[in-house]
Amino acid sequence: MKLKTLLTAVLVAGAAPAFAQNELVLGYLTAETGPFVSLSRTNELAARVAVDEINAAGGVNGRKLRYITFDTAGNPGQTVVGLRKLAEDDKVLAIIGPFSSGQVQVAAPAADRTGVVIMAMASSAPKLVANFKYAFRNTSDEGYMFDRVMRTLKAKGYPIATGAVAYANDDTISRVMGEKVLPGLMQKNGVQLKGSVDFKLGAFDFSAQVAQLKSNPTDLVGVGAPPEAAIKLAQELRRQGHNGRLVAGSTINDPDLPERIGAAGNGTVVPSAFFGDLNDHTRKFAAEFAKRAKAANMERSIAGQFDAATYDIVQYYAWAMKEGKVSGDPKRLADDRTAIRDALKRMKNFPALEGAVSFGEDNDALKPVYIQEVRDGKWVLLETHAAPN
Repeated sequence: MKLKTLLTAVLVAGAAPAFAQNELVLGYLTAETGPFVSLSRTNELAARVAVDEINAAGGVNGRKLRYITFDTAGNPGQTVVGLRKLAEDDKVLAIIGPFSSGQVQVAAPAADRTGVVIMAMASSAPKLVANFKYAFRNTSDEGYMFDRVMRTLKAKGYPIATGAVAYANDDTISRVMGEKVLPGLMQKNGVQLKGSVDFKLGAFDFSAQVAQLKSNPTDLVGVGAPPEAAIKLAQELRRQGHNGRLVAGSTINDPDLPERIGAAGNGTVVPSAFFGDLNDHTRKFAAEFAKRAKAANMERSIAGQFDAATYDIVQYYAWAMKEGKVSGDPKRLADDRTAIRDALKRMKNFPALEGAVSFGEDNDALKPVYIQEVRDGKWVLLETHAAPN
């Protein structure tokens, strides 16, 4: 059974008026398909865990919490359509999502025009929502994240003298990683760059790009791509005898990546905002997520950082509704939406799954970074970097 089937009841309920009696209603811009689907399709399961926990504990301001979904298919154009539908027709109080940086690029100005808060769980292109009033991201930008990767590599004494970059040129965050973040931070940390190759997300054959990298082997190969492309690249690198260590931002951090990438990915180092075995809170969430994912016959039952981020977004909204004394009265919709926004801006050291979380001046979450390495089919925690003050 697919997640979409599992949540049919939620979708049917979404046909009802948003301001049903004794309910507070959120919107959710899902991504059931698209280039990042292996990372996004389980996020709604995490949102449902959070809603169920909140409602079991008495709800928010004496009201049950509910959300209405709109599947964007990961498409920026559909994202704006969905935002307007949820905000104007369903009159939701705030919106979970959208997922990617390409979607947030168009959703952030639309959110400001509509006066409704959106909060992405994965978008991480640097400073993407910094100049908007109603757009937030429960992510830290990739520059901040990858800088921690480089610090850890240096601290652990890993070879980093030389590097190259491989990236998808037809995706917003992949292109930003490949053209700016990865090369810039490698050079900042003393890495001599020896080359760069690019490819299309849908490419099946990486032999030409890898042959170019193989002609001048390097200690590091920075990857700007979703997980599927990173896996193909790693396998082709090893097939051609290039033994450089793959490094990347959070764009390839699929919780199943170590198993899927196999021995070709051993040594790959990436940042994450979530580590499932960190404490009792994370282990409880991971266990509940796994139970529900297996019951729904999901392809993946291990919770990842974007699942955790989605869970936390729901928790932030619930907290902000309480803090802002949100009424749910249709006549006060604009005031309630602004109260949620203002409460989020005041939020400091919220005890989230991902650690103590606050929002910075650029509307991005400030949270810890967990540096992880692929070793024999598993993620191994190398180092934890505390959240900035």
